[in-house]
Amino acid sequence: MTGPPSPDAAAIGESLQHPEAFAHLYDRYAADVHRYVTRRLGAQAADDVTSETFLVAFRTRDRFDSTAVSARPWFYGITAKLISRQRRSEVRMLRAYARTGCDPVAESWADHADSRVVAQGMQRELSGALARLSTGDRHVLLLVAWAEFSYQEVADALGIPLGTVRSRLNRARRKIRTALGADPALAVDASEVAGA
Repeated sequence: MTGPPSPDAAAIGESLQHPEAFAHLYDRYAADVHRYVTRRLGAQAADDVTSETFLVAFRTRDRFDSTAVSARPWFYGITAKLISRQRRSEVRMLRAYARTGCDPVAESWADHADSRVVAQGMQRELSGALARLSTGDRHVLLLVAWAEFSYQEVADALGIPLGTVRSRLNRARRKIRTALGADPALAVDASEVAGA
């Protein structure tokens, strides 16, 4: 026996008969998708990619897996495909961050001046390392780091096996650590040990 559909699946199902019901999903997820795209491609592309994400989702809503707990991975999967089309823009932006050390999109998260100085010093190396990652590795790493996806959500969003998520994330983390001067064999974070 299956239970009632999730609120997202119910909204998508309702939107098949009443298209205006899809607006609830836009209201729920658009700001997060926009923030994520802004981090990946910059403010100029964020509006277009976010709009296109929801347009594609609306047009293909009849193919949504109604057993899914949330539509969030589905939206981010569409977003990842659209970002892949603009890969050159993302790499160009990351290389610009690496040169200048300035991320105009990042929120000011450090309260102390010394923390900000250290963070800005690392920003260049981090941006350069992100630019050198493969598209697949970058998608996995940034969905975990910036969109706060679980491994299963990443797998669902990108349509890849959970083991692939783990291997891509492991490879990306190792490359980032190496680029930042850490010994990748010694630097292990808690989520890896816990098998997040």
